Formats: sequence, structure tokens, C-alpha cells
Amino acid sequence: MADNITMNEELKNALDALGTAVKQYKDENDARLTALEKGKSTAEFDEKLARLEKEIERLEKAKSDIEARLNRPGTAGWKHSSRAEAYRKSFVRWLRKEDETPAAGSGDDSGSGGDDAVETARYTNVTTGGDGGYAVPENLETTVYNLLREAVPMRSVCSQITIGGNNYSQLVGLHGATGGWVGETDARGATDTPTLTKVNAVMGEVYANPQATQTALDDMCFDVEGWLAQEIAAEFAVMENLAFTSGNGTNKPKGLLAYDKAATKDGTRAFGTLQFIKSGAASTLGDYPQDLLIDLITALKTGHLNGARFMMNRTTLAAIRKLKDDNDNYLWQPGLQAGVPSMLLGYPVTVNDDFDDVGANNFPIAFGNFAAAYAIVDRIGIRMLRDPYTNKPMVGFYTTKRVGGMLKDSEAVKLIKVAAA
Repeated sequence: MADNITMNEELKNALDALGTAVKQYKDENDARLTALEKGKSTAEFDEKLARLEKEIERLEKAKSDIEARLNRPGTAGWKHSSRAEAYRKSFVRWLRKEDETPAAGSGDDSGSGGDDAVETARYTNVTTGGDGGYAVPENLETTVYNLLREAVPMRSVCSQITIGGNNYSQLVGLHGATGGWVGETDARGATDTPTLTKVNAVMGEVYANPQATQTALDDMCFDVEGWLAQEIAAEFAVMENLAFTSGNGTNKPKGLLAYDKAATKDGTRAFGTLQFIKSGAASTLGDYPQDLLIDLITALKTGHLNGARFMMNRTTLAAIRKLKDDNDNYLWQPGLQAGVPSMLLGYPVTVNDDFDDVGANNFPIAFGNFAAAYAIVDRIGIRMLRDPYTNKPMVGFYTTKRVGGMLKDSEAVKLIKVAAA
């Protein structure tokens, strides 16, 4: 209870500071616009705005982090917790020094892991011990996935599916059903039948190879599990988000922006092709970017608006923050209350730095229901190989997992394309 009181006070302080920073930002931008109208230099204002943008981003992240901690449920014990704990302890001993525990699944119960560790290893479906490999315990795997959800923008908004095999496909309806109006006694002929198509996840293997000295691993005060989870998640996050955003599908997932695109409307494009709205101006968002954003929202079907959001990188967002409507109101409104995100034209914004900057032929802004549009597919299990030999005196933990992605509904997300000329 005391911790919650402290976090509530932290949240209040963060919200107050965010409100102050946003007011300063708007005041400085208003002054910048006045200087522009008078033909004066805006360099000083631009410098202040850049600093304030970083401060607003920092405070928004702090707010989100505190809210996540306040909403985090208590950790419940999972099934077969005694066996899981035995395996976890065996795994930690193996992390600290390879020869303290027999290779998982090897059938050798002579080491410190004993019968319980080996039996637990078999139960948790650990890889065989010939190469010194381990499947990480469920608690560590869960921690890694939770960290990835926080660190990977695409994971935070797209749907996620966990599979047990190597591949995944899904049937998708292409609509096409027809009907008609008839009188009470009129004949009723056959109508068109909706069709189905299959979409396949494009899978790839992602790896991380965090390093630590054996001395650090031997230090009993060193939280090796916590460190390992942070390092794995940090390395996976960078590669995963880029792949989910624009990956070409070669040994990696096919990203959202890698699918075909066309200017044609829903119902006329080929399945699996995303619609884009042209900016109408070379290398910019045009003279009236607020109208372009409204056109982007309007292009999305009503059924997808529930849960819809914008996605762009922070450079584009910085430009959007300065925009006003015809009534001199800012299009971007900060979330100054707990649980309320910052909004652009009434919809939340996800910052994804793997999106394009505004530039000729680029796709800098997306809007839609990303959970309906794109699915991230995770294969159960993270495998690890302990390597104390390759990079002495460091011990490497070569870690791999299979992950994929696929476009499920190409009508659920719309893009802005900046004109080339």
C-alpha cells in the first residue's frame, strides 16, 4: 500500500511536470509563429522547442512507466511450481559455471542438479545437452517477452500469436457474398459465395549474444537472470521492431511497410495491398497537413476506428506537434490525466522510430487498427547456448528464438505517401 501511495505521488508529479512542459512548448511555438509572420529569425525558438520536445518525451515515458507499475498484477505461481523452481535453480547454476550442472536432458544425474533437475529438464522440454544448450525457464522467458512488449512499438499495438510449430497460417475472408430483394412468392436464385484465402506468417530466427565475465557471474550479489533478460530483450527489440515495420521477409519477418501499396480504395485493390493517401506536395506533407491527416482518418472504415491510432517516428511527431487547426487550436493534445494518452485529432499516437522521415516517396505516417492489420507470431521457447571459449575472458550466452509476422487485413491500416514531385 505504501508503495502505491509513493507511485501515485510520482504520477502526480510527472503529470504536473508534463503540463508545465507542454504549456512552455505551446508558448514558445506561438512566439515562433509570430516571429515567422514578422519575417524574424526563429533559430532561438527552434532550439528551445527541440529541448522541450525531448523533455515532453521523457515525461510521457515516465508517466507510462509509472502507470504500468501501478497496473501490474501480482505474480501468481504457475503449474508444477516446485519442478519449475528446481529447473530454474539448475539453470542459474548452469549460467554461473557450466560444469556445475549436467547438460539439460542428457540423462546424467551425477551433477549438482541431481534427479530433480534432470526430470524437470525433461518436463520442460529442454534441448539435448550435446551442445550445452538449455531452453530458458518459463519465468525468464515470460520476463523477456514482457520487456519486448514494452520496448518494441509494433508489439505494443499489433496482435500477437504464440505457436508450437515452425510455421503458422490463417484463413481470411475476402467477403464477396451477395443477396437481393424479393417478393413473398418470388423465386430465389443462387447468390455469390464469400471466398477464403490463406495468409502465411513469414518466419525468421532472431538471436542475441550478451556477454559477461565469469567473475561477474560468480558474484552472488549479481542478479544474473535479471541482467540476462534485460540484455536479451534489448538486443531482440532493435532487430524485431525493424523487421515488423519494414523487414523484407528474407530470414526475417515481412514487415507492415514491405507489403504492396496502391492509391486505390477498399474493395478495388488486390488482397494484401495497403492503401496510401498522397500528400499532394513534393517532399512535404503539403500546405494543409491537417487536411491530409483528416483524409487519412476518413479513408479507414468505421469498423476499424475503434482501437485505431497513428504511428510515426519522433521527428515527424515533432513537426505534427506544431500544427494548429483553423480555430488556432493545436492538433496534438497531451495526456495530462492518469490513463489518458496524448492524442492527435482524437486518436493516440505510437512513436516508431523505424518509420520513414517525411521525404519524397516515403511513407512517414500510418493510421489504423494495427491489431486487426498485422500479427506477430512467436514460436514457443527461447534456446540458449553458453559459450565460455570464443571471447575470453567473457562468457557468451548465444540466445535464439523464432518469430514471424504477417499482414492479416490490408484494409485496417492506411498510409500517407509523400509525393516526389
